[in-house]
Amino acid sequence: MSQTAVIWTLILLALVAANLPFANQRLMAVVPLRGGAKPLAWRLVELVLCYFIVGGIGLLLEQRAGQIYSQGWEFYAITAALFLTLAFPGFVYRYLLRRRG
Repeated sequence: MSQTAVIWTLILLALVAANLPFANQRLMAVVPLRGGAKPLAWRLVELVLCYFIVGGIGLLLEQRAGQIYSQGWEFYAITAALFLTLAFPGFVYRYLLRRRG
């Protein structure tokens, strides 16, 4: 797979993972919760876990492509902000859109 395809695959994976906590009522999309509704705190914890999972996959893909470069705190701040930006559609769908019916 080319380097460009790897990058776009990782971006699409991040988009899906960032919206996963807001798309369902299960913990990490697997474990059903008692009471049916998942509170915002659980969704934020899932969002952080998904960020680290996608980061680990990105690290594995970088290692497969060649040498892993060390990153400073700026890199992680920017990727966290990007991940939150990618999560915005799921947040809007879950909390801001009013459903009729």
